[in-house]
Amino acid sequence: MEITAQLVKELRERSGAGMMECKKALTQTGGDIETAMEWLRKQGLAKADKKADRVAAEGRIILAQDGGKAVLLEVNCETDFVAKDASFLAFTDDVAALALSSGAPDVKELGDMPWPAGGSVDQARQALVAKIGENIQIRRLVRVDSPHTVGAYVHGSRIGVLVEVKGGSAEFARNLAMHVAAMNPPYISPAHVPAEVVAKEREIALAQVSEKDKAKPADILEKITSGKVNKVIAEMTLTGQPYVIDTSITVEAALKKEGAEVLSMHRLAVGEGVEKPVGEDFHTEVMKQAGLV
Repeated sequence: MEITAQLVKELRERSGAGMMECKKALTQTGGDIETAMEWLRKQGLAKADKKADRVAAEGRIILAQDGGKAVLLEVNCETDFVAKDASFLAFTDDVAALALSSGAPDVKELGDMPWPAGGSVDQARQALVAKIGENIQIRRLVRVDSPHTVGAYVHGSRIGVLVEVKGGSAEFARNLAMHVAAMNPPYISPAHVPAEVVAKEREIALAQVSEKDKAKPADILEKITSGKVNKVIAEMTLTGQPYVIDTSITVEAALKKEGAEVLSMHRLAVGEGVEKPVGEDFHTEVMKQAGLV
């Protein structure tokens, strides 16, 4: 069968693969476009497997929300160039929308979900890897499904926050999400701080007590160490921090003023926890990606 330009064009539009790859697929499959699609997917899987071990610490955080239902998704790639690529942006937006509508509880189940253009989400990811030439991973998914208000905020596609708030306004909930994005408190309130963390801070506080203070009565020494511990705990909790919208009050005071309570909070930042290779400058990294070194 003759491989016409129209046939190549049709396969390219359906698959998103490059023109030469589409022509090769059609040649390999005798011009059968369905078999060529399957061939391209298999090739994409092979290419994705080869790239799967490469560090992907760039990317974006995507928000999808419908009232009290919201998801944050982290999708990683290798360079910030690809993080701005139109195909990457379209894929991540579509995956986030699917994550919200499907109710998938985690990345694994999301990867198995049907993709609108055919196949699964993971197969669509593999096809994008083959097209773009970088390792792309759907790394983390956070879901909130609440009868209460969910404040959401994404900062520059790099940091995303969901805060579930009982009481208060939608604007206040969003402001709390902005606060969490900026200040990154590990815990909501002192009651949420694990006992072992408090014990460690008490140990540190005791070690910092001067020899003069150590000679004071036990009740005075307890007040000194407790004051130090409480200060540190306040700094690491949402309720104890100065409220970024009005730094003259704490978040706890702002919550009381609004008659609100924070039930849960989630914060994702692109690439956090990913061990990045050291010793290479940016120029060398780009040259490697281009296959020039």
